[in-house]
Amino acid sequence: MKRNLTLWLGAIAFALVPALAQQQPTTQPVVAMGKVHGHVTNPTGAPQSGGSVNYLQITRPASGPGLAPQTADRGTFKVSDSGDYTGEVPAGNYTVIYRSEGMAADKQADRLDNVVVAPNGDTAVDFDMSRQEYIDKLPPEEKKQLDEIREKNATALKANEVIKHLNEDLKTVTQDVHDADGAMATATQQLGPSAAKADIEAKANEIKTAKYTEIETLMTKDTTAKPDASILWAQLGLAQNGLKKYDDAIVSFKKALDVDLASKKPNPAIQGMANAGMGEAYARSGKVAEANAAYDAAVKANPPSASFYLRNEAVIFFQQGNQDAQVAAADEALKVDPNNALLYYLKGQGLVSKATIDPKTQRIVLPPDCMDAYQKYLQLAPDGPYANDVKGILAQAGEKVSSSFKAGKKH
Repeated sequence: MKRNLTLWLGAIAFALVPALAQQQPTTQPVVAMGKVHGHVTNPTGAPQSGGSVNYLQITRPASGPGLAPQTADRGTFKVSDSGDYTGEVPAGNYTVIYRSEGMAADKQADRLDNVVVAPNGDTAVDFDMSRQEYIDKLPPEEKKQLDEIREKNATALKANEVIKHLNEDLKTVTQDVHDADGAMATATQQLGPSAAKADIEAKANEIKTAKYTEIETLMTKDTTAKPDASILWAQLGLAQNGLKKYDDAIVSFKKALDVDLASKKPNPAIQGMANAGMGEAYARSGKVAEANAAYDAAVKANPPSASFYLRNEAVIFFQQGNQDAQVAAADEALKVDPNNALLYYLKGQGLVSKATIDPKTQRIVLPPDCMDAYQKYLQLAPDGPYANDVKGILAQAGEKVSSSFKAGKKH
């Protein structure tokens, strides 16, 4: 029958009176007070929470064979949840007793004899019930239970050590992602602003590759050590996207989703991250329908980040040169983030490829939605990074820039 630690500490308790009968009379009078403190460790080696520590002093020796001496309780101190206690008693010689929570007054879980408390000092009196002498006195059933507890604790400690290393690796991953995102700025700083654009881009790619390779190495190791942690699979997929290993990334992101959905507490943020990461892998592989479905799943899994996911989708299609997918993605993103200037620019850039040339004026004829998107961009970001480009295109089309432009109905 399973019993908790407090109960089986009570089961091995022994009578207090015979133990006190072994004590020698204390004849030295109390001349001063002394502080006491200590820590209680249970047989498993963990702090023993709760219970009390009792300081007993013999005031009169036993008057005959078989008779108990007279004792006085000089102090009883509660044990904290962390297994600690403090107090103050008259200086002298003591029997110090630990009783677990709820233990009868005539029983004890552990006892220390001949404890001397120095006057005006601070004496440490610890109870270590994991000592071999104590363990040897346990009944066979209690020893068996203790072995089981120790085995479970050892497993837990091993698991905690694994978790510690995983957290350290995830901290490194966070920094690596930050460094990869800032690779262009770092490359420019290292090579100088006068360096050739091709050289800066090559250096930036070198930095990104190094960072994503480290992430892939760490997460490959960690997913082997703890395959039931969805965040590790998601980060592995992120690194594989960065290394352009898109098929591998899709496998990792799917694994992240399977693991997370099977967990006791599914995490919407991880599901969003995995679906969006899978969407990127599909988009960069030219699989538009699959990419759209994955990004839609990211929005459904984690609605608060919808604008982030959909904006990234439009950016990635822009980077891939897929104008139609870019425009469609920008339109979807604008439904949840209608005042995002970048989205209007991306939409305009996607549509400008459909512009024609007026044979009479030789001016560019922009599709209506394209002109509307560019005007809206300038309204929201008149000094934005693409403002001059947009103004140039509008000028070539003979369109005036309107600071109070309002997009009209769709054509």
